[in-house]
Amino acid sequence: MSAQRQSRVTDPRSFGRVAVLMGGTSSEREVSLDSGRNCLEALQRRGVDAQAVDGIPALVQALVAKRFDRVFNILHGHHGGGEDGILQGLLDALQVPYTGSDVLGSALSMDKIRTKQVWLSLGMPTPRYVSLAKKSSDVEAAARSLGLPVIVKPACEGSSVGVSRVFSEADLPSAVALAERYEGDLLMEQMIVGEEYTVGILGAEALPTIRIVPAGEYYDYHAKYVAEDTQYICPGLSGAAENEMRALALKAFQAAGCGGWGRVDVMRDRGGANFLLEVNTAPGMTSHSLVPKAARAVGIEFDDLVWRVLETSLDRGGGA
Repeated sequence: MSAQRQSRVTDPRSFGRVAVLMGGTSSEREVSLDSGRNCLEALQRRGVDAQAVDGIPALVQALVAKRFDRVFNILHGHHGGGEDGILQGLLDALQVPYTGSDVLGSALSMDKIRTKQVWLSLGMPTPRYVSLAKKSSDVEAAARSLGLPVIVKPACEGSSVGVSRVFSEADLPSAVALAERYEGDLLMEQMIVGEEYTVGILGAEALPTIRIVPAGEYYDYHAKYVAEDTQYICPGLSGAAENEMRALALKAFQAAGCGGWGRVDVMRDRGGANFLLEVNTAPGMTSHSLVPKAARAVGIEFDDLVWRVLETSLDRGGGA
C-alpha cells in the first residue's frame, strides 16, 4: 500500500518550533490531553523542537510572541476544542501552518447534521435522521417517522458524548434531556443494526478498516477510552467489501472538505450495506485510539504516524 511511502522530510529542523496544541475547554479535554502527551513525546523522540500548549488562548499568546512556527493540533471537539474551524481561521489569519483540515472541513464535519446534508446531496449513504431544536415538541413524532430504535445525540459533540439509544418512546425524555446538556441542535437518527467500523485517513489514502467489537452492547465512551476488553479487528473486512468501505470513507472525507488526516465512522448493516456516521478531523491518539491501530497494520508505527501527520502542515506553507 502506498501509505508506506517514505516520509517527505527527514530533518526534524525542517518543522521549526512546533506547538502541540492539546487540552482546551471542550467536553473532550481529558482525551485531548492524553492524545497530546503521546504526540508530543513521539515528536520529541524524533528530534522535533516541540512543546505542549494547553488551549487556544495560551497558543495565541505564544504565537504573538513568535515562539512557534507551526501547530500540531490535537484538540478535540468545539467550544475551546480545535475541530470546529475557529482555530483554523485564526491560524490562517496569522499565516501559521497547522495539521489537519482547514476551516471548511473542520466546521462542516463538526456539525453532524450539515455533514449528512452534504453526503445526501451527493447520493452517499447515511442513516435517515431528523434535526430537532432544543425543547422541541416534535420528539415523539420524529421517532415515529424514523421508526424505533433511534439514536439521540447532540449534533456537535464527539467521543460518544451525550449519545443515547432509544428502543421505546418511554425512553425518549431521558435521552433528549441528556443531549440537551450540550449546545446546539439535537440529532435523532435511524439506528443501523449491524457492525461498527472506522476508517483512518492519512493524506489522500484510506487506511485498512477496523471492525469494533465492544464487550458490552455498545461502543460508548467507556468502551472507547477506559475498557481493556474492546476488540479491534484490522482489517475488519476483506476483498471487495474492504475496498468498497475504504473508497466510500475517503470519498466522504473529501466531500466534507476535509484534508490532511482524520477518521470516518461507518455502520454496516446485516445485509452488507454501508452507512456513513461522521468524520473526525483530529482523531484520538491515545492507547485505545484507532488511527494508530490502522496505521500499524500497514507498517506505520506510532512515532512515524505522528511525524506524517505533522508533515500535513507543510501543505500550508512553511518548512521544507
